[in-house]
Amino acid sequence: MSVQEVHSSSPRTGAQAVIADATDPARRADVLFRVRREQGHEISSWWMVGAFFIVSAAVIALMSLVPGGA
Repeated sequence: MSVQEVHSSSPRTGAQAVIADATDPARRADVLFRVRREQGHEISSWWMVGAFFIVSAAVIALMSLVPGGA
């Protein structure tokens, strides 16, 4: 049985349906913050470094409000 016979005689299911409906996973609506950009338009790694320090400072500031510390 050839591939064309499978397509013509029965509905596409399983891997055939997945491949037929395949889209770029980086552009799916349910994937947040994952976008493929063109060459030269990538985000700078310094944004991630800065975000780490800001989140760390916020956690330390909030933990200072918790009673029972030394």
